[in-house]
Parts: sequence; C-alpha cells; structure tokens
Amino acid sequence: MSETHALMTPIPRTVISKLSAFVLSLSTPRSKSFGSLPGVIKFYRCRISHRGITSMAGSGSASFDMTGDSRSEHVTGNWFSVPELRLRNHRFIVPLDYSLNSKTCPKITVFAREIVAVGKEEQAMPYLLYLQGGPGFEGPRPSEASGWIQRACEEFRVILLDQRGTGLSTPLSSSSMLQFKSAKDLADYLVHFRADNIVKDAEFIRVRLVPNADPWTILGQSFGGFCAVTYLSFAPKGLKQVLITGGIPPIGKACTADDVYEAGFEQVIRQNEKYYKRFPEDVEIVREIVNYLAESEGGGVPLPSGGILTPKGLQTLGLSGLGSSTGFERLHYMLERVWDPVLVTGAPKRISQFFLNAFENWHSFDTNPLYALLHESIYCEGASSRWSAHRVREKAECRFDAMKAVKGGQNVLFTGEMIFPWMFDEIHALKPFKAAADILANKEDWQPLYNVAALSTNKVPVAAAVYYEDMYVNLKLVMETAPQISGIRLWVTNEYMHSGLRDAGRQVLDHLLGMINGKKPLF
Repeated sequence: MSETHALMTPIPRTVISKLSAFVLSLSTPRSKSFGSLPGVIKFYRCRISHRGITSMAGSGSASFDMTGDSRSEHVTGNWFSVPELRLRNHRFIVPLDYSLNSKTCPKITVFAREIVAVGKEEQAMPYLLYLQGGPGFEGPRPSEASGWIQRACEEFRVILLDQRGTGLSTPLSSSSMLQFKSAKDLADYLVHFRADNIVKDAEFIRVRLVPNADPWTILGQSFGGFCAVTYLSFAPKGLKQVLITGGIPPIGKACTADDVYEAGFEQVIRQNEKYYKRFPEDVEIVREIVNYLAESEGGGVPLPSGGILTPKGLQTLGLSGLGSSTGFERLHYMLERVWDPVLVTGAPKRISQFFLNAFENWHSFDTNPLYALLHESIYCEGASSRWSAHRVREKAECRFDAMKAVKGGQNVLFTGEMIFPWMFDEIHALKPFKAAADILANKEDWQPLYNVAALSTNKVPVAAAVYYEDMYVNLKLVMETAPQISGIRLWVTNEYMHSGLRDAGRQVLDHLLGMINGKKPLF
C-alpha cells in the first residue's frame, strides 16, 4: 500500500486519540506488549504515521523508522499456542554497528521467540538462549513440544533467536540485498553480521528481557557454538552456563580457514568412502551423471531457477548428504530418480525435473544466501580467507576432479561444507552477489572473534558434545581448542553425527545438563 494513503476506513476521533497515545508510548525504552493496545483498535484496519513510527492495528506487528528518536527498543507480542507449548514473539531495535553512536547509527530489527511449557507463562524460571547453526540460518519454528525444546522447557524459559540477517531479523535475502547500489556497499554492510555482533545482540536482548538482567544459559549448535565461544570471550558476565553441541571453533591464529579445510577434506574423503560402501550401486550412477553434464552444451544442464548444474555443482551434494545422520539415505533416494523414464522409443536421455528441483532445494541458497556469503569469514581474524576452500581443493584436485575420476575408473567424490567462488556463477540466487563475495574473501582487517587470554581464565561452566565423526567441525581441531577454554568438559561420542541435537535432542541436552550440574561423572 502506498505510504500516502493514511487510512483505509474512517476512524472516529476517540480511536485516533487512543492510537496516538499508544504510538507516543513506544518512545520509552520499556517493553511494550501488543496485548496492551486499546481493545477498540482491533476493529479498524488502519495505518497512521506518527513521528516516524508506523503501526498496523490488528496485524500483530510493528515497523519502525530506524533513523528517528521516537521508537521502542522492545516490542512483545501476545502468547499463542502449539501443542504443549506457549509462545510469544519479541522484536528488538538494535544498532547495525555497536561502535557508533546509538542515537544516530543505522538500526535493524532482531527477532526472538520465547517458549514455555503450557501453564508456565507466569512462573519464574531461568532463561536459556538457543544459538542456531549456520551462519545465516534462522532459529527453529516449533510446531509441537518435542526433542530438545521439550526437555529444555521442563526447567527453562527458552529463547529462540533469529540471528541478525535471518528469519524475521531484518532478513538479508536474495531479493532484499539487491537494494544495495554497489558490491562494496553490500560488503560493508555484511561485515556486521558475524558472531561478534550476534553476541552483542544477545546481550542487548538479555538486559531487556531477563528479570534483573540476570545471566542466562546458552545452548549453541554448530556455528551457534562458535558464537558461544565468542560470548565467553567478550561477555562472560552475561552467562550462567554454556552448552555446546558440535560447535567448538578453531582459535588462536590470524586466519584458521586453511587449517579447517585441510582437515575437512580428509574427513570428507572418509565420508565418501563410507557412502559408496553403503550404496555401491551409486558409483556408476554418479559417473553417468558427470559424463552427461560434461557432454551437455555449456558443460551442464539448466536448473529450474536459471542457474546451471555442472559436475562441480553435482559434487556439492555432499554438503548436506555426507554429514548428517540421514544424509546418506536422502542422497541415495535423490540419485534413484535422477533420470526421466524413456516413454517413447528413441527419446533422448534426460535428467529428471524431480532431481533438478531436489538439487536446488537441497542447498537453500535462494532463501539463505548469507550462508554462502559469510561462511569462510567465520574463521577469519586479522587476515583474509582468499577463497580458502577453493585453494585447498586445488591442492587435492587429483582426488576431487570429477572427470579424471570418471576416466580413471575412480569414485567421483562429493565435497563437504565448502563454498567455492564458481558457485556465484552457477547458482542463480548467488549470481548478483559475486563481486561482494569476492570483496569479503579478500578482506584482511576482520575483527577478533575470540580472546584466548579471557578463555584461559574462564569461570563459566561449559559442557560440550563433540562428535567423533563430525564432517563439519573437525575433531582434531576441536581437541586443539578445548584445552584453551578453562573448565570446559567434553563429551566425545560416536553415537551421533553433527545432527545429534536434531536427531536425539532430549538425550543430548539431558546429558549436557547432567555434566554441567554435577549429575554425570567428572571423567
């Protein structure tokens, strides 16, 4: 709707008076609930601008002019239900850059969802903040009480955070990022979306949400665990306990990306060996696909979105297919339906639309491009990554060259959690951001993500699940970092893969809570 249309239906003067009073109240720093709206307002669908604030009555949301002084820092929604849980939404207005003047710097919205077990809405309980894996992925959207969330709600008030740039936190999507006029403008914006600022957002939320600004427990999965270690480094006073699942980062070097991928390729090769041992019939299927793609016009086949599937692109299916508990099966079932059936004699062989759609859905780059843009930067401190995964792959190209593998009768190896520069040519959703991605890959002055000295004197209880065969967070590198975090307790297990919290959330969380609360043996 055009901003020039103030009203959709006439509104009585008394209603305007009440709405204006409510809008004025948003300038206070205290939390405001949508439940406090005057009851009469919900009968009118309206849009009234007042001092840079726009409120949609009855819509359950509010948007703000981030440049004005008259705004609310925290807006709280009404409680709603899913089976066995009660939920409500929180929106916070935070600085894009915390180093700038808070009154004049650009602002973004950060969204968090509060969850409690039914009947515990008003009970005083400790808070647990969940930090999602990624980078660039929003928090879970629970539809029922299950897994780790159900277990956590037995004793915590759970906060699911959409990390800045994801979900409902001023999302950086493949469409919204097109607003930037240049690649440099976009890159300059994206540098504010790493773990250091995610932690600052979490602290901003804690002091406004938790009674008396008490410290809270955090649970970090994968990249969320990296954020947890950043939290321990720079804001430990905000933490009561730290739980980490598959997410202890490499620390202590100017740039550890090369170390990550050198170790990572070794584990990826082992995962490929296990996959083909499990599904030996797929060896020939993958070779057939590689030959078909290489012989196609342009070296690949068009994807539904407008990109192209090449042999290198096919190999990226290992990113999701090789590292989670059900990944092998899901990859195998995709490959089962790679070819269209021949319905008419003499019809040419073709890759099925089912497979092409499945390939694009597998990666989620169209909905979460931030992952590709910032992935290597999560390893950077004071140095550039210079497309680390690409450089390391070139050293091992004899193992990962698909055409050489086919011609030599070898298995075509899938790659793992790696982003390559050519993805920004072949994947339609990433094409507009190629130049920005290159700027980020060559950026050298990345700010520190960890404070080794602070970690060595850490006093916050930490318990971490470490997965022995984790393809995403390498065990060798984890065991180099762990001794640098004072007081950390590790649970090293081969019972689960990187997806342990998703696959057996209750058991994993219960084990970590037992460790940190003294219910499990120290050794």
